[in-house]
Amino acid sequence: MYAIVQTGGKQYKVEAGQKFKVEKLEKEVGDEFELTDVLLIGGDKVIVGVPRVEEASVKVKVAHQARANKIIVLKKKRRQGYRKLQGHRQSYTELLVQSILGPGGLKSVVKPEKKTKANATPKAKKATQEEAN
Repeated sequence: MYAIVQTGGKQYKVEAGQKFKVEKLEKEVGDEFELTDVLLIGGDKVIVGVPRVEEASVKVKVAHQARANKIIVLKKKRRQGYRKLQGHRQSYTELLVQSILGPGGLKSVVKPEKKTKANATPKAKKATQEEAN
């Protein structure tokens, strides 16, 4: 299941478990909150909002606050001796989608990963090897 949400004047297509970058939000890393401007919910059944889907929200967690790479802005007029060099770094917030809640009990949640021997830590691998010997 996916949803299209609006924040910071832009629209984003998101799924449960996905990280995405938005315009800087005044939140702390680790804060959990809901985005209520859900424009569409898709999947087996598509629900289109007019303009928003009622009783729908996307639960997100702030994963990271940072600034993007620097871009260079150069203005120049030929044969006039005019040059202006400027740099810009845009601040952003990276969000992790935890769940998508739709009307009528529709729900998409991130499933926690099960630890297997392949995903075990090096200490756990070493301990299992010692037990085998």
